[in-house]
Amino acid sequence: MIALVFLLSIFLVACGGKEGGIKKDTGNSLIYGRGADSKKLDPIQVTDGESLQVTQMIYDTLVQYKDENTEVQPGLAEKWENSADGKVWTFHLRKNVKFHDGTPFNADAVVFNFERWMDKNHPQHKGGEFTYYPDMFGGYKGDSTHVINKVSKVDDHTVKFELNRPLGPFLANIAMPPFAIGSPEAIKKDPEKFNENPVGTGPYKFVEWKKNDTITLEKNPDYWVKGLPKTDKLIFKSIPDNTARFNALKSGDIDLMNGMNPTDAPQVEKDSKLQLFKQQGMNVAYLSFNMKKKPFDNPKVRQAISYAVNKEGIIKNFYAGLAEPAINPYPSFMMGYNKDVKEYEFNLDKAKQLLKEAGFEKGLKLKLHAPQDPRPYLPNGKKVAEFLKEDFKKIGIDAEIVTAEWKTYQDQVKSGQHELALYGWNGDNGDPDNFLYVLLDKNNAREKDASNISYYMSEEVHKLLVEAQSTVDQKKREELYKKAQEIIKKDAPWVPLVHATVPVAGKKELKGFFPHPTSGYKLYKVSR
Repeated sequence: MIALVFLLSIFLVACGGKEGGIKKDTGNSLIYGRGADSKKLDPIQVTDGESLQVTQMIYDTLVQYKDENTEVQPGLAEKWENSADGKVWTFHLRKNVKFHDGTPFNADAVVFNFERWMDKNHPQHKGGEFTYYPDMFGGYKGDSTHVINKVSKVDDHTVKFELNRPLGPFLANIAMPPFAIGSPEAIKKDPEKFNENPVGTGPYKFVEWKKNDTITLEKNPDYWVKGLPKTDKLIFKSIPDNTARFNALKSGDIDLMNGMNPTDAPQVEKDSKLQLFKQQGMNVAYLSFNMKKKPFDNPKVRQAISYAVNKEGIIKNFYAGLAEPAINPYPSFMMGYNKDVKEYEFNLDKAKQLLKEAGFEKGLKLKLHAPQDPRPYLPNGKKVAEFLKEDFKKIGIDAEIVTAEWKTYQDQVKSGQHELALYGWNGDNGDPDNFLYVLLDKNNAREKDASNISYYMSEEVHKLLVEAQSTVDQKKREELYKKAQEIIKKDAPWVPLVHATVPVAGKKELKGFFPHPTSGYKLYKVSR
């Protein structure tokens, strides 16, 4: 998702020593280059990786993922147990942990955060949308579909969660960065501005945010994990253009970068001063049909366009082979993947025939939204849109490409302003629920801030996904997810495009970096 206009200001940002450029820090610091700025720093109010990557350095969750995969391990909770019926979870919290403002982390803090998230009438449920909460827990307090009945304090260091029904991915969900625990006192001071003045228990403290430029964090000397973080300062540097960011890495102005052009990966491997990391593709890029708008209420139109998408061509031209064609909404290494689902092959004749059957033999004029900024699953959205446009033209579809920078783009598609839109998802927790329920369940087709941006409203799929959520029997869950994938493929609410292997580049001397499949990098473990 690269802006094609190479602005002078971007060039200067990428060049150290120039006015407006990065001043090299001679101290023990790490500069991380990325393609876009954060939206907010209150983790419950965001879904974008740029925001959550920063918040993971400031906050902690009750449980967390291991360094190399999505297996859950202790975080702010040292241990936990689940009742025989799967409906009561009890967490035993770490002692002597403090928030960055000096206030204690305890059971009261956990209860406060969850009540703030779940209750739309809570006095601190302010500052924006709390998207991930209803996505992962079936709605808000008072909704018939809400999973969490009550969160209560047992004693200062013990918290009990009582669920309305079992939730198979419950532990995996609460390990997600949106459910990090913030300082109640800091939130109460100004819940509207907390997203600009974050206070957690994490390895770094917030120092400064220069919008569309840098976010600076400093070491938390009282962090509860001894020996961490490894650096005294962590700086997130926004450089929207992939090439400019890569040049900044080669010149030594940044230490680590995401969102690189896949075609630059061979250069990294040949450069003795750099190293290349390859992140497992727990993601999907897709082409969404807005089913609230004609002609996408017609399944033959959706199926026709599905036949007009050349996935192999997209991978060859824009991913340098670092991707595989997507057939289902999530990658094949995850639980419950249905390998028997048949793909819509690239077949323009079949696409034309289906359009004719749908009553559009004379063609269609459509608007195709594409993001300007690079995403891990879609490094150049506008170029992919242009590639799709050429094949669409061959079947009689005239696609006008509409672009916007990432924050505006998200607002547009999540409020249903698009007809066709290139979008994607990087998995948060390694569970199929995080793809299928979040992206394709009718509960998440909200008017504002939708996660299901196709507004796909299948009652049959909904029943399967809720049943899969409501059991801890993994074999049963797998079968339910396989059935859901069959229906989704037939209904074609969107075209899964690719699962991308994400290249990440850094200086050769860096140690301790692992490209986690969630894209949640533990930068506090990186040293030189």
